[in-house]
Amino acid sequence: MNLNRLAHFVAVVDAGSFTRAAERLGITKAVVSQQVAQLERDLKTTLLVRTTRSVKPTEAGRVFHARCVQILRQADDAVAEMTAVQSAPSGTLRLTAPNDYGVAVVVPTVAAFAARFPACKVDLRLDDRTLDLMQGDIDMAIRVGWLIDSGLQARRIGGFRQLLVGDPSRVAALGPITGPADLRDAAFIANLALKKPLSFMFSHPGHPPVEVSFTSAVAIDSTLGVLEATVQGGGLSVLPDYMAQPRIAAGALVRVLPDWSLAAGGIHTVFPQSRYRPAKVAAFLEMLQSAERTRARLSDSEV
Repeated sequence: MNLNRLAHFVAVVDAGSFTRAAERLGITKAVVSQQVAQLERDLKTTLLVRTTRSVKPTEAGRVFHARCVQILRQADDAVAEMTAVQSAPSGTLRLTAPNDYGVAVVVPTVAAFAARFPACKVDLRLDDRTLDLMQGDIDMAIRVGWLIDSGLQARRIGGFRQLLVGDPSRVAALGPITGPADLRDAAFIANLALKKPLSFMFSHPGHPPVEVSFTSAVAIDSTLGVLEATVQGGGLSVLPDYMAQPRIAAGALVRVLPDWSLAAGGIHTVFPQSRYRPAKVAAFLEMLQSAERTRARLSDSEV
């Protein structure tokens, strides 16, 4: 099938006239008429009803027109995507990410991206609120946790585990711990950024799940703040592995009940609805996925 014939047919339907369609396409009326007539012969179907005053699609023509519009749009998108892939990132890349994952993973990736593509600027907004991508100029949002369904385009790039941790001296003072129920009276640092900052479900193969409701000794509305308070001995806390793992590796924190697991979450990139992504977005996404794979691999081998 000749795509030019589809384009000529769509132009005629949209313009309602062979003459106006020819003017839009920059070709002669005779060429447009010949191409549409050949299309009808190819399909063995009458697509247009022609009168001296107007041109209107038949019922089959209306159905075929809707499909042709989609086909031509997809062809345009394919060309645009290839152009974007072959061009170097430029302009300003606008991102948003939550504070904790942003500091741990996104900021280092932004620095590497800026060094690799000096013609591209980056505007990163670290905010634990979920910004509305439909209302602003954000190119990409990184969201951590449990993604709420929306009309946006989302891609999962990784996941994280929640870890129960404490500083070594605090954990040693707890004495023998045989299961989650032994922790109900332990001093706990609540993360107010979570929907349920004090209640957690623990799982273990061969055991029924155990829900523990802690009593907070300290409550903080920032994961970064919870991390620092835990390192300073303020109590136990539940932290994502991308925040806890570097401190565990350094000996500043230890895991509590490492054989028990908590609910895992996802890490997603979210985009506004668009037909293709600019080169700057595609390039950063590739670097972020690589950084997340490296982080997850190290976390799996060390925790």
